[in-house]
Amino acid sequence: MIYEEYAIFTPGPVKMSDEILQVGAKQTPYFRNSGFSEVTFACEKGLLEMVNAPEGSKVIFLTASGTAGMESAVMNLLDKNDNALVVNGGGFGARFVDICATHGVPHTNFKVANTNLSDIERLAPNGDHTALVVNAHETSIGHLYDLDAMGEYAVKQDLLYIVDAISMMVTDPLDMQQSNIDVVIASSQKGLALPPGLTMVILSPKAQQALKETHSLYFNFTDYLSNGERGQTPYTPAVTIMLQLEARLNQIKHRGGIAQSIADAKEVAVYFRESIQALPLKTFTPYMPNAMTALSPTDGKSAIDIVNELEAQYKVMVCPNGGAERDTVFRVSHMGEVTKAYTDILIDALHQYYGVARP
Repeated sequence: MIYEEYAIFTPGPVKMSDEILQVGAKQTPYFRNSGFSEVTFACEKGLLEMVNAPEGSKVIFLTASGTAGMESAVMNLLDKNDNALVVNGGGFGARFVDICATHGVPHTNFKVANTNLSDIERLAPNGDHTALVVNAHETSIGHLYDLDAMGEYAVKQDLLYIVDAISMMVTDPLDMQQSNIDVVIASSQKGLALPPGLTMVILSPKAQQALKETHSLYFNFTDYLSNGERGQTPYTPAVTIMLQLEARLNQIKHRGGIAQSIADAKEVAVYFRESIQALPLKTFTPYMPNAMTALSPTDGKSAIDIVNELEAQYKVMVCPNGGAERDTVFRVSHMGEVTKAYTDILIDALHQYYGVARP
C-alpha cells in the first residue's frame, strides 16, 4: 500500500490507532434503521459533551470535507443582509473570505499578523458587523487565536460567533460555553484521528434560531436538523467513518477524557520542540497550538527541500507550505495516535539530516 511504511506527521490525515483502523476494515452496514440511528445519537452526544455545547445544541453530519463545513455554515447562517467580520491570518482565513465573496455575503477582510487576537477589541475594524468568523487555528502557519477574548468581543458586539475548530479539536481547549461560541466546525481527519470524509457542524440554540433560507439541496441545515431528530441524515452519511467516530469518542473517554487527550498532545508538542533546539530551525509563530508546530529553516535551506528529503531518505512525512511560504515554512503535526516514542522517529531523522548528534 502507498506510504504504508512511512511515519506520518502531517496535519490531516493523521496517524490512526489500530483500534479505529479495525472498525474501518469491517463491512459497511445498512444505515436506514434504528441501529444506525443509535450510532448517530451517540456521536452527537459525545461531540456535544466534548466541546461543552450549550443545552439544546445539535450536530449536523456532512459527508464532505472541512471546507464544505465552512461553506455550508456561511450559506445557512449569513446572507446579503449580514456583514461578517472575517479573521484572515493565512490560507484558511482567506478561504472564509472567498466563501463569503462567492455567496454574496457582505464582509470585512480583517487581515491580522503577529497577534493571537487577545486584543481584538483594540484591533478590530469599526463597522456594523453581524458575525465574527474565524479559523481558531490558522493551520497554514500553525497559529492559534484566543477564543475566549474573541468570544467576549462577540458578546459585546452582539455578533454570531462562527469558529472553524477543524485542526485544534481534541488537542487544544475548546469550550463553547466558556468562549461564547455559537457554531463549531470540525472534521474527521485531524484531532479526531479518523479518515477524511466526515465534517460536523455544531449549532448552539442561538445558531439554530439564526438559520436562514438557503438555496441548496444538499447543504440545507434545516433538513439535517429535521432528519437528526430520528438519528438520520437526509442523504447517505459516511457510514463507516460514523462508526469509527463512535469508537473514537469512546476511546477518548476511556483514556481519561478530553482533558487527558489535550494534556497528552501538549506533552508531545513540548517534547518535540525541546528536542530540536540544537537544529537550525525556529518556530514560525509564538502562538502555537498543541496540535502542530510550524518551523522555518534558519540556515538558508529551503523548507520544501527538507520536506522532500525527509520523505525520500527517512520515510518520514511532514507537511509543506505552498505559495510564498513554500521555501520558508513546513509543518509538523502532533495530532492523532502520536506518542513521544513515535515522535522520536522524526526527531532522529531531523538530527541525521542536519548531521547533528542528538543530545
